[in-house]
Amino acid sequence: MYSNLEAEFINQLEEHQNILHKICKLYTGDMDSHKDLFQEMTIQLWKSYPSFRGDSKFTTWAYRVALNTAISLYRNKKRNVPTVQWDNSLHNIRYEEYDTRQEEQLRSLYLAVHELNDIEKALVYMYLEDKDYAEISETLGISEVNARVKMNRIKTKLKNMLSIKGGA
Repeated sequence: MYSNLEAEFINQLEEHQNILHKICKLYTGDMDSHKDLFQEMTIQLWKSYPSFRGDSKFTTWAYRVALNTAISLYRNKKRNVPTVQWDNSLHNIRYEEYDTRQEEQLRSLYLAVHELNDIEKALVYMYLEDKDYAEISETLGISEVNARVKMNRIKTKLKNMLSIKGGA
C-alpha cells in the first residue's frame, strides 16, 4: 500500500506531530489557522523528506522545516496560503486534535509569546521543549552563545510583559 519511504515518514510524523501542534499554537490564533498551518507544515515536511539524510535527529530536522514554514507563512501576517496538490497517501495520517486544556495554564505566556518576533518565538518554543542550546543553535542557524544571550533577553522581556499584564 505505501512505499517504505511513505510508511517511514508517516510513522515519524505520527510519533512527533506534537512538534507541529505546538508550533501551530505559537503562530496561529484560531483552530482553522492551526489546521491550515499544520497541513502546510506536513506538506513541506513530506516534500523535503527525500532529502532528509539523517545527519540530525528527525525532530531537529522537523523543527527546522516546520519553523521555517510557519515563519515564512506568517511573517507578514498573510493568511492567503498558496495551496499545493495534496498527496492522497498523506490523508491517512492519523490527526489528533490538539488538547487545549493542557495549555490553559500557559495561556498568559502564549499571549505574551505571540507579541514576540518570529525568531524569539522559535527560541522560546525550543527552550520550553527542553532543547539544549546546541540543538537550538543548530536548528536556528545561530551560535550557542547567541542563542543563550537571546534567550536571557527574551526571559527578561517576557517577565516584564507578564508582570505588566498581571499587575494591571
